[in-house]
Amino acid sequence: MNDKVLVILSSGEREKVITGLMYATNALKYSWMEEVKVVLFGPSQQLSLKDKEIQGYLDELVSELGASPATCKYIADQEGFSRELADMGLNVVYVGTLISDAIKEGFVPLVF
Repeated sequence: MNDKVLVILSSGEREKVITGLMYATNALKYSWMEEVKVVLFGPSQQLSLKDKEIQGYLDELVSELGASPATCKYIADQEGFSRELADMGLNVVYVGTLISDAIKEGFVPLVF
């Protein structure tokens, strides 16, 4: 049985991002999965800077659950908000390798 999940948040639709964050948060909080990785990629990055509820989920993942959500450095640098994402406790990295490596390690990708 696979017990590792990679939650990729790439949508700019608030409801989809919140759904993915709710799953990731609860999967960690209630030990539904042994390992949970979260990646913000594309429009979800900008949305996370504006939406207080999304920021609340991200803060809970970082502060209370010890997760290290990653966010795409390339896009953040291009759009000029890398510092703001890092200040939220997000790991600003090039996510292409991170996603590929996680899949190779047996993480099941869930894309929202």
